[in-house]
Amino acid sequence: MWGYYDYKPVAQKKAEARKQLERLMKKNPNISPVIVEGRKIAKTWWGEAWNKNLESYADYANRIGRGSAYVKNGMVLDLQITKGEINALVQGSRREPYKVSIRIDRLPDTQWDAILGQISHRIGSVEELVSGKFPEDLSQVFLRQGQGLFPHPKEISISCSCPDWAYMCKHVAAALYGVGARLDQDPLLFFTMRDIDFSALLKKSVEEKIRNMLKNAGKKTKRIIDDADIAGLFGI
Repeated sequence: MWGYYDYKPVAQKKAEARKQLERLMKKNPNISPVIVEGRKIAKTWWGEAWNKNLESYADYANRIGRGSAYVKNGMVLDLQITKGEINALVQGSRREPYKVSIRIDRLPDTQWDAILGQISHRIGSVEELVSGKFPEDLSQVFLRQGQGLFPHPKEISISCSCPDWAYMCKHVAAALYGVGARLDQDPLLFFTMRDIDFSALLKKSVEEKIRNMLKNAGKKTKRIIDDADIAGLFGI
């Protein structure tokens, strides 16, 4: 019948997703499902900022909400974040999960340099940056549409193996929300995803502190930390 929809209770969908995840884990022990505990998808600054950024654009606002229940109900069976790319397996109405591919444009060098110029001397510590505990005006720099760290829709390319004709299906929306949950666990993945040289930010921040220390001590400032040292210092 036209318009017929094979409705499945949420409990049944969750059970089917768990079984599928168990099957996938037997084949691939490195599979990384998105597990959301509680009612909020993301709880840290980086995770919440990622989701809020997506919701702030009119292109996404009316569509991305479709994936909220999916990610909360454990339908994102695998989520892999690499340089400029997000790949996911999302359980849908069919037995086999759908393959979602999302590409994120690299943050332009000019934009990154401009941001570095505004924030390098404002970061109190690496821990502060990762936890998102920095001044509100710094948060606004990161979130500024079209000029901040977070991508706008034109910088995001999406595809899904499902038959849904919509520009953003619920499987893609679930994967995008899943990124917010994953950033709760590892905020540095954001810099990997946007292909940002995180060590450059650390280096500028550390050098600024050293300049201030030497200035206060009445000594001449000079560059004393090279790229290899800063990378080794933070294990990058």
